[in-house]
Amino acid sequence: MASLPIDTAKFTGIICAVPPAPRVANRETGQLRVDRETGKTVFQVGLCLMAGASADVVNVSVAGEPTGVQLGMPVAVRDLVATPWENDGRHGIAFRAAEIRPLSAPASGGKGAGQ
Repeated sequence: MASLPIDTAKFTGIICAVPPAPRVANRETGQLRVDRETGKTVFQVGLCLMAGASADVVNVSVAGEPTGVQLGMPVAVRDLVATPWENDGRHGIAFRAAEIRPLSAPASGGKGAGQ
């Protein structure tokens, strides 16, 4: 299925609700999930996406550890996409970003929340 880009500039705020943690690929061996393109460990971050009077928490995957991102911290997200998935009768939406960084950190290039 196709990945759908999400315009993060439309959110009134994005806050880290769950700190970054490495994703596990194999629970039996403890092997971590690795990004196919970069070879970096994939991390998952719970983000609270706020728009007007509503807010939702979604888990977002990102290649490489998002340095400086901590619980309760406003963050900028670059190239956020949603990808619908289905597997053995289960279905959902997977979220992935090219970068998640503290909002106060200098930009490393590209567009992010509020930019």
